[in-house]
Amino acid sequence: MLILLPPSETKRPGGDRAFRASDLWHHRALGETRAQVRAALEELSRDTDAAAKALKLGAKNRGEIAHNLRLSRSGAMPAIERYTGVLYDALGIDRLAAPARAWIDAHVAVQSALFGLVRAGDPIPAYRLSGGSRLPELGAPLKRVWQRTHADIDWDAYGFVLDLRSGDYQALAPVDGPNAFRLQVVQRAADGTTRALNHFNKAAKGDLVRRLAETGAELSSADDLMSWGAAHGLDLSVSVAADTDADTGSGRGGEITLVTDLGAPTQAGGSASSSTTTSRVGTA
Repeated sequence: MLILLPPSETKRPGGDRAFRASDLWHHRALGETRAQVRAALEELSRDTDAAAKALKLGAKNRGEIAHNLRLSRSGAMPAIERYTGVLYDALGIDRLAAPARAWIDAHVAVQSALFGLVRAGDPIPAYRLSGGSRLPELGAPLKRVWQRTHADIDWDAYGFVLDLRSGDYQALAPVDGPNAFRLQVVQRAADGTTRALNHFNKAAKGDLVRRLAETGAELSSADDLMSWGAAHGLDLSVSVAADTDADTGSGRGGEITLVTDLGAPTQAGGSASSSTTTSRVGTA
């Protein structure tokens, strides 16, 4: 089982480990592109005004450009600790017991715009680059560069893949196959209707990963996730892609929906409540 997370714009500074690009996951497949993207980012960052424009930084966060020029000497920490923000706060890596933390290291990867796919435990430095940024020295959009490179990854080798990445980061490394599923988070209203969540979906995703880690879940399919969700009071459903062959397993996987109100205020000025009720399975 492999869970794919997006990175975050906000990151913890510092780190007490050395950064070595050769230690990152999939170095053989991704190492050359990592070096090219890094060189292009460093070149851009030498011109603060140009970098601020390209990276869409305002006056308050222009100082983050300096991180891009200190990648080898600013200190590294595990990727799962480097990133902050709503999803990572809900996951609460610093609050997990040792077995749950080991589960995260074994089952979670993060899609970085700078480093490509990295394991949760891979030590990385602080940097500033998002999936939609353009690096003039690269000669092509990040999306195109990373797509070509990640095409060599054998996703089937990881079994069940649960993709929690946002669209920009899914585009950097598209995952296809009958056992790969994207997660959608929706909220159910009092009348029973549901609506997609934007900002608040991050809290639900982080909470889901935390629950999986704390229970030591070992899942090999979407059906396994449905059973696990039912046992832990989560409202999950699965929709299999129309071009997936039920007998041979060929084709694309599909989408898993989590119904929650975690992180979303129940009324103006109200507080958030936690996630949800039962699990149900369906196909489409």
